[in-house]
Amino acid sequence: MFKKIFRPSIVVGIVCCCVCVHASARDLIQTLYHADFTPDTDDEIPRFTLDGELGALVNTGNTSAASVKAAVNADHETENWSSIYFAELLYKESGTPTTERDISAQRFFTSAQFDYKLMTPGRRLFMYGDYEDDQFTGYDHRASLAAGWSQRLWRSEDSEFRYSIGPGYSFIEAEEDNESVVNDGIIVRASAEYKYHWSSGAKLRQFVSTEAGEENMKSRSETSLSANVFGSLAMKLSFILNHETDTAEDVAALSTETSVALVYQFF
Repeated sequence: MFKKIFRPSIVVGIVCCCVCVHASARDLIQTLYHADFTPDTDDEIPRFTLDGELGALVNTGNTSAASVKAAVNADHETENWSSIYFAELLYKESGTPTTERDISAQRFFTSAQFDYKLMTPGRRLFMYGDYEDDQFTGYDHRASLAAGWSQRLWRSEDSEFRYSIGPGYSFIEAEEDNESVVNDGIIVRASAEYKYHWSSGAKLRQFVSTEAGEENMKSRSETSLSANVFGSLAMKLSFILNHETDTAEDVAALSTETSVALVYQFF
């Protein structure tokens, strides 16, 4: 079912606000965080990195439980494109020796963003797409597409910051008993990512994204800290927040996830 299109004034207002704030925001961030601000530069082109993440927990005895979280994250840099690929699987089940195990979480999510580099360093046009299949949100599956403006404000030896904003569309297929919760339609998607690298090899990442539609706003925040164990193996601690303004009656608006996993860098 298609919903009414966003009022044009809302989208125009958001875009105008971002344009007005952009110049002053860049100077403010530069002043607060980096006296030695350097423009966007790619030290190795082409460059491809691939990380694999795995966390698992198995309980036996009075309580029988198992949980698995696996993820793959790839980053590809070429002369004209900067691409990010991500896929995540989460599965949990629990029970007792006398009862069958009940599945409490079953989620698959994948996304990709392609940034086309313009002549001015750091400035880009982006295309984004994602797909989610979560059995405990009231939806059978959902996906979104977006395109617009992206920029890497800085990239230095120890940190970088990038953001993107643009219009898009959300496609949602609800479960049979949740036909009233179908929030597909025009959206505005915005995201921002900050990374910091210590000389010891530890890494901090803060990522936030929002998809704002006429009837629903979907937001995600991920904070992670990783430290090298040895070689290409690292330990990663993550804290994730997911929030929606319009959900099914038996689904909480806010969900959190804390995990510890091993990360291996293949490339």
